Amino acid sequence: MPRIPPLDNDATPPEARAAAEAHVRNHARMTNMKRTLLHSLPAFRALMEWYPLRDTVQPFLGERLTTLFAHAISAETDCLICSTFFRRMLIQTGDNPDRLKLDERETAVMEFGRALAVSPFKVPAEVYRKIEAHFDRAQIVALTAFGALMVATNVVNNALEVDLDEYLQPYRKGVRESAAAAAKPA
Repeated sequence: MPRIPPLDNDATPPEARAAAEAHVRNHARMTNMKRTLLHSLPAFRALMEWYPLRDTVQPFLGERLTTLFAHAISAETDCLICSTFFRRMLIQTGDNPDRLKLDERETAVMEFGRALAVSPFKVPAEVYRKIEAHFDRAQIVALTAFGALMVATNVVNNALEVDLDEYLQPYRKGVRESAAAAAKPA
């Protein structure tokens, strides 16, 4: 049960409804988290800057590594919604989130994401050095800000106990594995 129920269309004030409609037109569907954020339009707008930051890092990370980075943060913060969302993306593109094959660069990016999730106040020097070996200053700043917004999104979902969206249920960790095991002949 969420601590703050998501706004339904009938209860959404006109300005928030316009922001939601623009978001759907320009980015993605409205989820439980986003409908919860609409209780505060500035909060919604702040966290929806995730999309422009994603669009900034994706050209130098690539789509897969952008998803891996966000998943690493979300799994580390134990955010059911975000970790499941990114599991879904990985599974739909043919990756197994539990058995990833990573190169040195991908490993460095995921370690950086996990470090941000564990303690965004201090990234260990050895983790930062690995990132610094692969990216320039502008890229590191964008990646760090993107990671910080990912952490913020996770905090909102976890603190407010936002419910997992129904379309994500089949992608929960353990659900797909249980279904696959049940489908195997004995």
